[in-house]
Amino acid sequence: MATEIRVPTLGESVSEATIGTWFKKVGDTINADEPLVELETDKVTVEVPAPASGVLTEILAQTGDTVEVNALLGQIGAGSGAAAQPAKTEEPKAEAPKPAAAKPAAEPAAKSGDMPPAPSAAKMMAEKNVSADQVSGSGKRGQVLKGDVIDAINKGSSAAPAAEAPKAPRPASSEADVSREERVKMTRLRQTIAKRLKDAQNTAAMLTTYNEVDMTAVMDLRKKYKDLFEKKHGVKLGFMGFFTKAVTHALKEIPSVNAEIDGNDIVFKNFCHIGVAVGTDKGLVVPVVRDADQMSIAEIEQEIGRLGVAARDGKLGMADMQGGTFTISNGGVYGSLMSSPILNAPQSGILGMHKIQERPVAIGGQVVIRPMMYLALSYDHRIVDGKEAVTFLVRVKESLEDPERLVLDL
Repeated sequence: MATEIRVPTLGESVSEATIGTWFKKVGDTINADEPLVELETDKVTVEVPAPASGVLTEILAQTGDTVEVNALLGQIGAGSGAAAQPAKTEEPKAEAPKPAAAKPAAEPAAKSGDMPPAPSAAKMMAEKNVSADQVSGSGKRGQVLKGDVIDAINKGSSAAPAAEAPKAPRPASSEADVSREERVKMTRLRQTIAKRLKDAQNTAAMLTTYNEVDMTAVMDLRKKYKDLFEKKHGVKLGFMGFFTKAVTHALKEIPSVNAEIDGNDIVFKNFCHIGVAVGTDKGLVVPVVRDADQMSIAEIEQEIGRLGVAARDGKLGMADMQGGTFTISNGGVYGSLMSSPILNAPQSGILGMHKIQERPVAIGGQVVIRPMMYLALSYDHRIVDGKEAVTFLVRVKESLEDPERLVLDL
């Protein structure tokens, strides 16, 4: 008896997904709980495991298809991969007559040369000023191949087009350009990222304020205790723990930055769920460190490490992505010196970290070289006043330049 493969429950408010990649093909032997297919939702990528062992006998939803929760994806039959092979070999037999019947009708097209030139041929034609009517195609359906262009050049047929080239400007777009383009459908995650970012710009009264922080104290602290910290807590001491802790302290002092607008109401969050933006090969995701204000720096680093690995492996769950009240984005890991981050709606604030760079600064009347980082706070001016935004960023700066404040909760 066949076992059905269906779309699992995807999480709160998620009703559909896009088929990503099938890891198995029809006829393959599979084991129970083995990953079969990858589904892309608005927020995360989900792997659907095999509900039973057997042979994959049918795939009903193909890559790129949109499917709803509980939709039928395919079926698993009993037996081994060898038993499924006869079913596979019958398919070409049923379809074999079709190409044979269509072949005579296609032959006249081979004489007309209605196929665009091969990309390599088109490139050479453009470089050598050879027009399509100067070359006879020898490929299928009369397609011009690179060898055909070389033959035409050798015969001297490029002379006339070369002389005529100055008379007419080269078109901005040509078949040669089109043939070198690649059109790829946006993933569901990328579509959601694009929509959410644009919605944030269209909805919020977004403004950004900047400051800079001297990272000397934090860097000295890391250098002094990093080995002991890693030995005790099993995780490296990074910068994100300090920044997250500094942010939670500032959010308690300036609660409007930790709030959001709901209709005509302002909802103040009396907790700090900090979203940490993580870049993956499929796009930007923002897993959430829940109740970061109640965690130690070590606990924050451990949770960020877990979420980062899960994000890059495509293992984030819906619970990992929901409920954030404020976001931190670290463009510095890619070398960004300055940027203006876009709000992660409906949140009213996002902090942008950047590259640490040694710069000359004036301290006590002396010019010294210090490791400096620019900070950027983008905020929703509808509920956060300029004074509050600047004060928030100054508090983050003060905590990082004097990290003992974080330990003493000052």
